[in-house]
Amino acid sequence: MMTVLNCVLYEHNIWLVLVAALVCLAGSSATIRLFSRAANTTGLQRAGWHFLTAVAAGSSIWCTHFIAMLAYDPGAPVGFDPVMTIVSLLIAMVGVQLGFVLAASGLTRLAPALGGAVVGLAIVAMHYTGMMAYRVQGIISWEMNYLVASILLSVVLSALAMHLAMRRVAGSDKYWATGALVLAIVCLHFTGMTAFRVSPMLIEGSFSNPAALQALALAVAGVALVILGAGVASYLIDDSMRAESYEKLRQMAMSDSLTGLPNRASFNDHLDHELDWVADTGGKVALIGIDLDRFKEINDLRGHAIGDEVLQVLARRMTKLLGEGEFIARLGGDEFAAVSRMRGRGELADFLSRLEASLFKPIRLDDFEVIPGASLGVAIYPDDAASKEALVNNADLAMYRAKADIARAVCFYERSMDEIVRARRNLASELREALEANQLDIHYQVQTSISTGEIRGYEALLRWEHPQRGFIAPAEFIPLAEENGLILQMGEWILRTACARAASWEPPYKVAVNLSPVQFVHTDLPKLVADVLAETGLAPERLELELTESTIFADRERSLYMLGQIKALGVNIALDDFGTGYSSLDTLRAFPFDKIKLDRSFMSEVESSPQAKAIIRAVLALGKSLDIPVLAEGIETHGQLALLTSEGCDEAQGYLLGRPAPLQQIITSGQLTLAGGDVSGQAVVTVRAEDIAVSLVARSA
Repeated sequence: MMTVLNCVLYEHNIWLVLVAALVCLAGSSATIRLFSRAANTTGLQRAGWHFLTAVAAGSSIWCTHFIAMLAYDPGAPVGFDPVMTIVSLLIAMVGVQLGFVLAASGLTRLAPALGGAVVGLAIVAMHYTGMMAYRVQGIISWEMNYLVASILLSVVLSALAMHLAMRRVAGSDKYWATGALVLAIVCLHFTGMTAFRVSPMLIEGSFSNPAALQALALAVAGVALVILGAGVASYLIDDSMRAESYEKLRQMAMSDSLTGLPNRASFNDHLDHELDWVADTGGKVALIGIDLDRFKEINDLRGHAIGDEVLQVLARRMTKLLGEGEFIARLGGDEFAAVSRMRGRGELADFLSRLEASLFKPIRLDDFEVIPGASLGVAIYPDDAASKEALVNNADLAMYRAKADIARAVCFYERSMDEIVRARRNLASELREALEANQLDIHYQVQTSISTGEIRGYEALLRWEHPQRGFIAPAEFIPLAEENGLILQMGEWILRTACARAASWEPPYKVAVNLSPVQFVHTDLPKLVADVLAETGLAPERLELELTESTIFADRERSLYMLGQIKALGVNIALDDFGTGYSSLDTLRAFPFDKIKLDRSFMSEVESSPQAKAIIRAVLALGKSLDIPVLAEGIETHGQLALLTSEGCDEAQGYLLGRPAPLQQIITSGQLTLAGGDVSGQAVVTVRAEDIAVSLVARSA
């Protein structure tokens, strides 16, 4: 082979051969890269890349052949048939495109090799069509062994090139593919030219112009390189656009769309990096969990648009305060997290101080001002945790402790917090067991008319007597049930049990049942109430459902719509805890409540606080103007009862009138009987209706 190559090179202009080799190498490299891009796309993009690949490959193959032919010196005048020359270029482009499409089709495992073979045949067809366009004054003959060898070399090496280009097992495969394609083109040309024999027949007056042919060859090379440059530029531009698109997508994936802060995914990556830094340097990292205190209130009272604006303002503030080694991200909703490398307690204290100042600084929006506030929980790695998961969990524990302690906004993790969490988890598990084992009970507290002393009804109150721990306050286990989803099952059980028992009461007093906000979110409440009434036989007007205004604010439109459906059944709706939390006159205007329950906190201060007395008078006046009865909770003294009487309050409820008691005790007291049932049990500690009347007469006297 080397003898053949040396012989052929001897007959060529060495400089033009080098130009042809440069075009061949550049063209093959560009072809493999463009083909790889085509193989990795689909649809119209793949068709476009295949076209560019075919143009680059066909033009480089044709130019390599044409320049090498111009460099060839047969010893006789030469010329070219323009038509056949152009046809050879078209054959090269169309043929290699068919081969590339087949190689990237994935039809079979042999598709790359078969496609490469087609490319090799296209190179062969282009070469020998170009030779047919070659006009030389002499007798042409062919050495068939070399001709066949040139065809075999082109087909085999092209098949190898496409196989390597599609394999992509190693990063060097594309370079091996480029080399195989270069060899396919070069071996075809020089082996084919070895098969080419010319016996000159000089005709007087005929001659070639070597300088003109060389100039033409260089012009062709220049055009080929321009075409290749266009293909490579397309590749690079696409690469750049893909890189930019990838970076944009990465930024979108790692950033919070509302605030622009890093999101949870970015936070996890950063925290992993910081823990690696701790392992490498022996330093410490503080994780700060941040939860806004009044964000729900802002959202409910001002709307979600204002809530979003508050989050954006806080994000800008916290971004500006960050220093070296400090990081902050939004994890979702009103929850943020900050990370700070610790070089000393003083630097951490300074960072926490800056965070606290930015979170508690008032925000002016339109014509009102809000102070969001926040609870911050701090855990330090590796002091407080041995893993990332434990660190995050401990920061959350500290944050919830800060949220529960109104006296401080920042709380550091302490080992005892784990014990509290374990205790709550155990209690939640025991509550689930108590619900399944029917260990819960309902006590009833009387609701009485102040003017007549008559009993109007009873409020059903859930009670839990733990076998080992004894009585557990509802304020302890109800929030736990709401956190763990048990409140749905408990709420349905209370409603069904209270209605079933009340259906047999004589006299037919009302029964009041409290609703949890969770029930509004997760259940079809109107259907549940309708089903319970139908199953228990309780008259709808004897059921009164109590809910707080915060329950409505969670999803105002949906809640009011559901209340309207329940009221359409004939059920009474009472607004509980009025005067605290969310108390909006607009809510009273938007829905026709059947009762307003004045919160017990006002009654505890009414005899000593003029402000509490003024609020009670205002609520009672409001109820009268709207024609809505008002029930005062927490009546514990005769003085409180006398005040309500003088102010014209409709109903009262409290320890003075009757403590919550099991149904059997109320039956034993004679306040209730069960239709068709036996009356037995212990006495109940309560104030009877006639006692109220005696008290009122005594006070008036």
